[in-house]
Amino acid sequence: MTRTSLNRKSFASRVAGLWIVPVTLVLWELATRLAAQPYFPAPSTIAVRIQELWFSGPLTRALLTDEAIEAFAPSLGRLFAGWILASAAGILIGVAIGRSARLADYLDPMLQFGRAVPPPLLVPIFFALFQIGTATQLAIIVFGVIWPVLLNTADGCKTVDRQYLETARVFGFSRADVLWRVVLPAAMPKIFAGLRLSLSLALILMVVSELIGSTSGIGYGLLTAQQNFLFADVWAYIVLLGVLGFLLNASFLLLEGRILAWHQRARRTI
Repeated sequence: MTRTSLNRKSFASRVAGLWIVPVTLVLWELATRLAAQPYFPAPSTIAVRIQELWFSGPLTRALLTDEAIEAFAPSLGRLFAGWILASAAGILIGVAIGRSARLADYLDPMLQFGRAVPPPLLVPIFFALFQIGTATQLAIIVFGVIWPVLLNTADGCKTVDRQYLETARVFGFSRADVLWRVVLPAAMPKIFAGLRLSLSLALILMVVSELIGSTSGIGYGLLTAQQNFLFADVWAYIVLLGVLGFLLNASFLLLEGRILAWHQRARRTI
């Protein structure tokens, strides 16, 4: 079976699996209509509210309203800024720990302690250090997001096949060459696994950070809708976050598939 036919079969199976979406929406609509509870609006009501809130603007702005721009822009900015900072720091520290057993033994107690602390519990400390604002929100995201990247990177660098390292030494590779041409490529699948998990955590912590001491963003809008008992708006924000999480994950998987295509080909040839 050729690669093209495999891709077509995979795509067809994914499309066929989407039948669950309309079935779920129909059951949800029927259940909420029968229950007639204000706390659980029907999907049709939520869809109308989503359109009114965020997608009833002019065509020149891709139908985005002023409320959409005010909510999406700061939230996505904080999400990606925190994720990129945490990813860069996690990869750098993870590589250092993965390549030095002594450093790993020295830092392991602190790492295990840090990863066990829930980021929201450190909000008062971040407030004391940075005051209320973007810096505190970024600190919450970075602290919670860094651990999957750091630990996966360290594990990936630590578990590189010894045969690869010995072959590199035979060919006279320098330490820098071993790192860039052997260690990092071998650890890349685990690094990307950590990056993918951290992206999901960044979305969650972005909302958490905006629920505390923020005056803009998706989390702030969700909190405002909740405080004003606007239940359709609350569900609109929940659906928005779910769709955003799905799109981020799908986009990352697409990017990962392109970057790690060589790894998939190598596994098929083994």
